[in-house]
This record gives sequence, structure tokens and C-alpha cells, in this order.
Amino acid sequence: MFQENLTRAPGSDAYQFLFHVHGLAGVGKSTLIRRWETVAQEAGAVTAVVGEEVQSAIEAMEIVSARLARQGCPLKSFDKQLAAYRQKCHEAEAAMPMPGDESGVELPPSAASTVAAQIGVAGLALVPGAGVFSGSIRPDQVAAGLDRARVALGSRLRSHEDARLVLSPLKVLTPSFLNDLSEVAERRPWVVLFFDTYERTAPLLDAWLRDVLVTEAYGVVPMNVQAVLSGRTRLDAVCWADGLDLVTEILLKPFTEEEAQALLAVRGVTDVRVADLVLRLSGRLPVLLDTLARSHPQDVDAVGDPSDTAVERFLRWERDPAHRDTILACALPLRIDDDICRVVAPADGDGLRRLRELPFLTGQLGKYQYHEVIRSPMLRQQRSHSPADWRRRHTELAMAFAAWRREQESRLPPDGYWDNPVWRDHLLNDNYHQLCAQAPAALPEALHNTVRACSHSTESLRHWAQLLVQAGQDSDTDDLIRTGQRLLELTAQPAGESAALTLLLTLPSLGAPGRALAHALRGRCHRRDGRHDQAVEDYTTALSLDPDLARAYAGRGHTHSQMHHYAAALADYDQAIRIAPGIPLYLVNRGATRINLRRYDDALADFDQALGLDRSVRTLAFRGLTHHRMHRYQDALADFTSALTLDPDYAWAYAARGDVHLTLGHTQAALADLNRSLALEPDAAWPRCWRGETYRALGHHAEALADFEHAITLLPECGWFHYQSALVTRLTGASSESEPWRRARAIYEAQAGAAEAGDLARSNLLVMLCALPDWDRAERQLGLFLSFSPPPYQIVEAVDDLQDLRRAVPVDARRLAAILGRLLEALERD
Repeated sequence: MFQENLTRAPGSDAYQFLFHVHGLAGVGKSTLIRRWETVAQEAGAVTAVVGEEVQSAIEAMEIVSARLARQGCPLKSFDKQLAAYRQKCHEAEAAMPMPGDESGVELPPSAASTVAAQIGVAGLALVPGAGVFSGSIRPDQVAAGLDRARVALGSRLRSHEDARLVLSPLKVLTPSFLNDLSEVAERRPWVVLFFDTYERTAPLLDAWLRDVLVTEAYGVVPMNVQAVLSGRTRLDAVCWADGLDLVTEILLKPFTEEEAQALLAVRGVTDVRVADLVLRLSGRLPVLLDTLARSHPQDVDAVGDPSDTAVERFLRWERDPAHRDTILACALPLRIDDDICRVVAPADGDGLRRLRELPFLTGQLGKYQYHEVIRSPMLRQQRSHSPADWRRRHTELAMAFAAWRREQESRLPPDGYWDNPVWRDHLLNDNYHQLCAQAPAALPEALHNTVRACSHSTESLRHWAQLLVQAGQDSDTDDLIRTGQRLLELTAQPAGESAALTLLLTLPSLGAPGRALAHALRGRCHRRDGRHDQAVEDYTTALSLDPDLARAYAGRGHTHSQMHHYAAALADYDQAIRIAPGIPLYLVNRGATRINLRRYDDALADFDQALGLDRSVRTLAFRGLTHHRMHRYQDALADFTSALTLDPDYAWAYAARGDVHLTLGHTQAALADLNRSLALEPDAAWPRCWRGETYRALGHHAEALADFEHAITLLPECGWFHYQSALVTRLTGASSESEPWRRARAIYEAQAGAAEAGDLARSNLLVMLCALPDWDRAERQLGLFLSFSPPPYQIVEAVDDLQDLRRAVPVDARRLAAILGRLLEALERD
């Protein structure tokens, strides 16, 4: 049937593009799709098989890409974007934060003063799919909170597309994957994708694969692309409801007696009594029947022996004791290759080649595994017959994987271990065999590595959760099974990382180092969700367990910065740098904190040292920010230009450099940079506002008003955009001036009482009252603003905004000078 389908025209009425093979374990599903793959390749197809090793749709696409590349059909654009995704994810976690996020440098929603008040939001106005941030914003934060949430992302991702890539990777990567797949489909008659053991991967792939194949939510799939799903159960009727009529169902059942007898005859099993025994032992399940038949049994000795186990019956007719031992020993690893076979069966130099002839060994590309119907009883038999030998062999395997891991480490930087899939695989197998050898003694290390996996990615956490389940099943340890299953359930939840860490912290076997790391990682979750007090508590607990955990000091420093506790943040960063002096991130974070404390020279020293370790575009941008704060405009321009030399598509750096030009009165240069920034990221709210201010300075009021209105559509709750719109409306003489004033005033009054961003709102409300003008209320607002002891940078921000107001529209010079004088006096006292 499958072969005949390959002769049909794609899209014709009889043509089928989606198959689902299902049936009992051992019924022959994998054997069938391997035959289908051969048939497809003989018809000129390129093929890819995705198995149970995948933990996400992204990993599935990655495996397909790798398989197709080996057949001369690489998915180059997808591979490039996937590499960018991995890098951006790494940057989002480890790269330096920009103002308004963990660095502690705030981002007031004002664009009239220094870059320091504006940095960090370019290209991130309203990012589709950014729900992870919206859930962490409290209602009382309104526009300022929205700004900070976007900066928390923008601090690490340079563009709108970067943000989409990290926040909604499937929406970006899948269309790229399909585009490349279409190019392959144009060159080859068929592309056939197989998804084996689908009963295990369906919870991770179902919705994505349905959208790809049925709804075309990510783009059109070429007609000559076929997909084959193979699993034990039927497809989920709810998930696939709209596409079940497109699925060609193939139900495999155990052999009939006639089919079974025919197979035995092919294998040379002719004795009736032997045939009856084989049929009874196998239950006519194909994998068991073929396993027994391939040994060509000719006698029925010990048929009635009650102590005979299933495994012994399977291997009854294996005459070579050495090969029999090889078969049993190779059931111990999760996967088998030549290296592993040499560890478990060093005397059998031809072991793997002979194993590959067995029907229960599946795999490709040099990696194989036993069918679980065969492997499970083999493991039970070995564990029960000789516990000492069981422990010895698993210990030897653990030692081998540990040695291979150390060999990998010699070629990797220490901070690159977890990003290397080969290293992770060696560590996972090492942990598996240690757990099988001696679960109680090995459990603390395995749980510690589960915590580390949680830090790395959700996919890694799923791998370790499955490791615990597998090790629990194979060593008959129920607690391991329950823990792993619960972790797997949690990985599917929105707040899975935090919940998984909480679960791990309840386990007595998690040792002090693992508990310290788990508290630090959970503190990070709290910090990201705005639960600052809980974050500080977790970081502090982590440090009580491990006083030298640098990341806990750094994380607590981040949290203190977000809480505006800059002295405490600086103390924590000092400790982090003392413990780990070679990490640029810590230096940059400390430099950012020093900016808030107006210790600009010290901040520059930190940025210079960080640049000596890693010449990052973000570090250059941060140093440019500091130079701008210090009114060293030429140095600021040089740093932003250097950043753009390293990354010519860095949209934010163009915007920041444009703002420096605007400060210097270089309006044409400012306009050129801001145009370039917006060409790269047209929906960047703040650069849109900055360009509006540039147009206002040039007297292009219609263009300025259009930019401010566009910015308002992107961030409607940002009062500064309404304020700027009101200023330009006044300059045009339009009668609609009162409405933007009203909206700006309502936003700032709502924010003025907030615990966070209150100083910012009170400052902006002061500026707005001066602009109206409402001098009496402005003077009262000035007293209120100063009564809260605002930080120095916020006073500077207010001064700069009032000076910009004086340049923009006519104001009462005497009244404005009095207010500016009081602000400058407060700044001097500070």
C-alpha cells in the first residue's frame, strides 16, 4: 500500500500523505516503518526518522535537519536560525542585562534626556507571544511596569525578531523549517518523515505536528512531503479532531496462527512440538516469535521446567555461550554502539555485528537499542539471578561514560559543558548506570544533575525526568519512578521550572550543593515573576547552604537592583566577583549598579575590565551609556559605533547613537540613525518616540505627531508618549491638545502611588504640570516629588526633561527657573 502510494501524483484523490501505524508493543511497527523507509528511498525519497529521544518540536526539527543533511539535503536557513535560537537563549539567560532589568539601571518612560533613561527597549514594543512577561506585571505598574517587562527582554535580545525567536520559537523556526523543506521537495520526488514510538512523543509533538500537517498554521507543506506516525495507541481524537479524516490508519495485530507457522517455516522450524512451544511462548507477537525462531530450535528439552524464565526460553537455542552473554550484557545500556559493546563484551569482537541481525535491535547511524519487550525481562533476569554481577556491570558502564565525558571536557570550555549534547548524553548515561548499580548512594548526584538540567532547559529537565523513570523501572525502585513521572508532569505546566525545583527541594536525598543550586534557581524564577521578597529569601537560603555560590550572590544582587536597593546589590556583586572574577556578566552588573549610585568612574572600570574578557556589543553599549551619563558624548558615540561595527544590524545601538546626536543638536545625524533603527525594527516604540522628538526639533510637526501616535498604539499605557503628542499638538495650534494632556495626566496620577516607578511618575507629572502650565500645582508636585527622596538619576532626569520643555515650547522662564533651582539644590545635597 505504501509503495503504491509513491506511484500516485501528489494531491490526487487516491494520494495519501499522512499515515498512522499503531499496535501492541512488539507487533512490528518499527520493523514496518524501517521497510517503508527503504521503499521510499528506493523511490528517490529523502527520509528522516524521529524517535523517542526528542523532547520538543524544536528537537524534532533539528533531528530531521540532521538526517536530511546526511543525504545531501541540508536545511541551511533553518540550521542557521536554530543556531541563532540556541545562542539567543543562552544570551537571554547569561548575557548582561541592560537598564531597567537585573542591572538595576532604571528605564523611565521619558525620551527627552540621556540614553541612560531610554536604553533597552528598542524593537520590543509589543512582542507577539510575550505572555511570559505579561503574567509577571502587577496592575499598579501600568506603563512603567510594561516598560520594565519589555526591557527585561530587550536587555538581552537586540531586536524584535530576536525576542520573537526566544519567546515564540516555534512561530519563527517552523516556517523556516518548512521553507527549507519545500526547497528539498523541489529537488527530490519525495520527502518522507517518520515519527516512531509516537506514544511517547505525542504529548510533546501532537499539537505542533497537527498544525504543521493539517492546519498549515506555519505555512504550506509541499504535497510530496509524507508523514508517518508510529505508536501503540490511536491518535488523540481531541487534538486531531479536524484532521482524522486525512489520516490513513494502519492497525498491526499479532500474527494469525497461519502467519506464525509460515514465519517458522521460513526460519527452518519444522518440528511440530517445537513450533507449538514457540507459538505459546511468543503469543504470536512478531518480535518475540522471530527472536525465538531465528535460533533455529530443534528440540524441546526442559519445556516443562517451572523455573525456566522467559529470557532463558528466548535464548534457549543460542549455542554460543559467549554470544549469549553478549546478548544479555548489551541489554544493560540504554543505547548500544561499538564503544559500549566493547565495554560490556570485550571478548566478543564481533558482538555488535551479530547483534544487529537480531529482530529486537533497532536504530540507525551506529546507535542501537533493544526492544523493550525483550530488554525488560532480560534486565529482570540479570538483576534477580546475580545482584553482584548486575552492580558490577552497571558500575563499569558508569565509569566508561564518566571517562568519555571527561574526554569531552578536555575539548570544551567549562561554561559550555551543558550546551554540548554529547557531554550531556554521557552524563545522563553515567547517572543512569550509577542509579541502577546503587540507587541510594547515587541518588544525590542524580538529583543534583536534575537541578542543573532544570537550569539548562526544559528539554534537559525532561531528559533527566525520563532518566529517573527509566532507572526506577530497570532497578525496580518505585520512588525513582514516582519522582520522574511527577517531574514529567510539571514540565508540561506554565510554571514548570519553579514547581519542579520545589518538588526537588522536598526530596531528602538532594544534598546541600543541589539544594543550594535549587534555591538559587527558584530565586531566579521568583525574580522574573516580580516576587522579589521570595527571591531574596531563596537566594539567602542558597548562600546559607553554599557560601561560595557566586550565582546566588549575583541573583540576589539582580533582585536588590530591581527593588532599588542599590547598596545591597553592590555588596552582592562584590561577593560574586570575589568568588568568580572572570565572569563579564558580574562586572557589567556591578558597573550598572555603580551608574545608579552615580559612581561613573568605577562603572567605567568595570566595563573596561569586562571588555578585556569579552568584547561584547552589549558591554560596549553599556559603556556608551556611561559616557553619555558623564556628558562624554564623543566617547559615547565611539562606543555605539564600535558596537555597530561588531553587529551592523543592532537596531538599539542605532537608536541610542541617534539619541546622543539629538542631545548634541545633530538632528540630521540623529534622524539617519533613528531611521536605520526603525527600518530594522519598525515596531520599536521608544525609538519611534525618539524620532518624533527629532522631527519636533526639526519643525516637522506632522511627522512628529505621526510617530508619537504610532508609539501610543504600541504602548498605549506609556504617559510620556501622550505628553510628547500634546506638546506637538500645541505647536501645531490644533484644538485637540487637551485630550493627550488628559490621558498623560491620568496615567501618571495612577502610577504616582505605586511602590515601583513612583518616583518616575511623580517626576513626569511635575514636568507635565509645568508644560500645561499649572504652576501652583507644579510647585506642590515638586514638594511631593522631593519628599520621597528620589534617587539622584531621577532628579537629573527631571532637570533634563524640564530643560527640553523650555526648548520645545514657550514657558514662564521665572517660574521654571525656580523649580529647576530647587531640583539642583536637592541634587547637590545628595
